[in-house]
Amino acid sequence: MPVVVAALYRFTPLADVAALRAPIQQICDDAGLCGTLLLAPEGINGTIAGTRAGIDTALAGIRATLGIDDLEYKESSAPAPPFYRMKVRLKKEIVTMGEPDIDPNETVGAYVDPKDWNALIADPDVILIDTRNDYEVEIGTFEGAIDPKTASFRDFPAWFRQQQESDPDAVKGKKIAMFCTGGIRCEKATAFVKQQGIDDVYHLKGGILKYLETVPEPDSLWRGECFVFDQRVSVGHGLAPGRYELCHACRTPIGEADKQNPKYEPGVSCAHCYDARDAEQKQRYKERQHQVTLAEQRGEAHIGKAFGPDTSNNTEHHD
Repeated sequence: MPVVVAALYRFTPLADVAALRAPIQQICDDAGLCGTLLLAPEGINGTIAGTRAGIDTALAGIRATLGIDDLEYKESSAPAPPFYRMKVRLKKEIVTMGEPDIDPNETVGAYVDPKDWNALIADPDVILIDTRNDYEVEIGTFEGAIDPKTASFRDFPAWFRQQQESDPDAVKGKKIAMFCTGGIRCEKATAFVKQQGIDDVYHLKGGILKYLETVPEPDSLWRGECFVFDQRVSVGHGLAPGRYELCHACRTPIGEADKQNPKYEPGVSCAHCYDARDAEQKQRYKERQHQVTLAEQRGEAHIGKAFGPDTSNNTEHHD
């Protein structure tokens, strides 16, 4: 039976997040879910997976506990659980930008439904910006989108300020439209951009996932696949599982062409990280991969297959 995967977030003031962690954890545990939820004073963010009944029960419990009747989420499916355990974690921000004065609970850009997104980004007066990390953009994005080439969402404010400084008139008479995987990063980015004095700002409601779910492929302006922060690695139109895997040494998404590169060795290295790893690290990764292989031969799951030795490349675990 396919596993139901629910990606959710909501910017909403939470007064005592420490007191909320245990009840939310219990709700998810009782429902038999796996995944990760982040709680911060600005809201909730994360992805949970389980049975249909378990997801429905947990979402109802989360809504009641947080007092959020209209908590929205994006659903997809996976052939097997995409996480190994259930964790509820406390954070300073539910998506880390590092700008303490930014509060999406006070002001954000205009939401644009997926059905209206094509018309917006086809407007020549629109500047389209992908707010995701560089390795995510590499495997798919919207036609005509600007890639800031940021390694982390924390880098976005500095990138945007640099654009303003280099060409202060670039946005005059223009609209700015932004997007991300599930909507959380671009929503926070619009709050930041509006703080910089730009008012005509928009973002894709529900993110790329909602767009791929609802916009028919023949009408789509999306090109490639969408990276997701779980074992599926990527999804395509209709949220069908994609063709990418992870390099379990650096957690960069890799396709068939990457696997043909002589620097690729399963579980040990790929062309993205080969020169950044010394012999001792590679030997450690080989030993870990050996344990993964043995576990597979025994028909067992091994956590090393999903979570490689070095997770530093993925700085935003949920969108």
